[in-house]
Amino acid sequence: MSPAPLRGLTLYLVALAFQRGHELLISARNARRLRARGALEHGRTQLLPLIAIHAALPVALTLEVLLAHARPPAWWPVPLVVLVLAELLRLWSMAARGEYWTARVLVVQGQPRVRTGPYRWIAHPSYAAAALELLAGPLLFGAWRTALVLTVLNAFAIAARVRTERRALAKEALRTKW
Repeated sequence: MSPAPLRGLTLYLVALAFQRGHELLISARNARRLRARGALEHGRTQLLPLIAIHAALPVALTLEVLLAHARPPAWWPVPLVVLVLAELLRLWSMAARGEYWTARVLVVQGQPRVRTGPYRWIAHPSYAAAALELLAGPLLFGAWRTALVLTVLNAFAIAARVRTERRALAKEALRTKW
């Protein structure tokens, strides 16, 4: 592989590590604050498959590029644009939720649902952004196997997570009602 795609891959992996690390710091800070306010966590074990999927991304991508000789396609600007838009959607959803944004499902009694920002149109914009990132990131380097496998696994994990969130919010609505 020529040095340019390897530099691109390295830059992408560094940016990804920075992004995920930054998100985890924000999530941990917000989770501490929410727990101090009495937030209850739901579906704690469901976070493990999501962590595994996102941790597998740099490993699988690197292996596919180095061992399976994946190469950036001629249409590489398309996944790059999708990747940038996904990141903007993620940042917008995090800003809209503010102190309530976490990687965990934490529910504070009596707190109304966020219906601003992208939440006006999309129920789970952060999950949509992550799905787009898992698809577009590997495709940027021609790693279609990584994109396919991780996107499918993520879809199953997110489906379970959304069901848990809905149950948690329904339970909270009943508790608040009484």
